[in-house]
Amino acid sequence: MTERTGPGPEDVAAAVLQHPSVLRLDGGPFGTVASYLPGLRVYGVRLGDPVEIAVVVALGRPFGEIADEVAAGVRGVLGDETLEVEVTVADVGAVAT
Repeated sequence: MTERTGPGPEDVAAAVLQHPSVLRLDGGPFGTVASYLPGLRVYGVRLGDPVEIAVVVALGRPFGEIADEVAAGVRGVLGDETLEVEVTVADVGAVAT
């Protein structure tokens, strides 16, 4: 079995979920935005070229700003500031009060 070096999809998912406007990750249509690991599927993150992220965000901030911030966070985790990251806002929700 080959050992993975560097951050994986679960590390990217954790970083994305730390953004205050991100409510959750989303698999997109038919769950197609996902990474597959042994015994685990990480919805909302697909590592590749480009990296794909799908999120549900809270109302209140412009989606473009949120997407730019999420993409910058993903680049930081993966250690490549030139990496293409596509962020899709799959849905919008309200934060529970």
